[in-house]
Amino acid sequence: MNRIPMTKVGYETLKQELKQLTSVERPQNIKAIEEARAHGDLSENAEFEAAKDRQAFIHARINDLNYKLAHAEIIDTENLDTTRAIFGCIVLLENVDTEESVRYQLLGPEESDIKKGRISVSSPLGKAMLGKEVGDEITIQVPGGKRCYELIEISCPS
Repeated sequence: MNRIPMTKVGYETLKQELKQLTSVERPQNIKAIEEARAHGDLSENAEFEAAKDRQAFIHARINDLNYKLAHAEIIDTENLDTTRAIFGCIVLLENVDTEESVRYQLLGPEESDIKKGRISVSSPLGKAMLGKEVGDEITIQVPGGKRCYELIEISCPS
């Protein structure tokens, strides 16, 4: 069975989304389908088609969330060992060529959001960082060539 690593916050976020879908969006969608049906001919009813498409999306997302919650492995990110880059830690990287620094928290795919500084441990850079120590170089292949980083700092989230 594949475990899906996530923080407690990530787990709670998925639970809230599931609750929203099952208790609010699905009932609203059922009403929208009923109203569209009441308009008559379903073969040329755009509202009915849109509501049915939305129903399929909601159903698929509920199934996806149920799977992820059932297979979640909640990892405590407080008091992490910061000698190596591991799930939940925050890393400071410096691009060896440009000397630009970036800070990322290593999280699971469900919680990753590059704009918020969260990178998935299953991404190429995330995989390359796991197990590295301060001072190690990390080289990854990107569409534009190779990119090389130095791991400057590892810390716990506050």
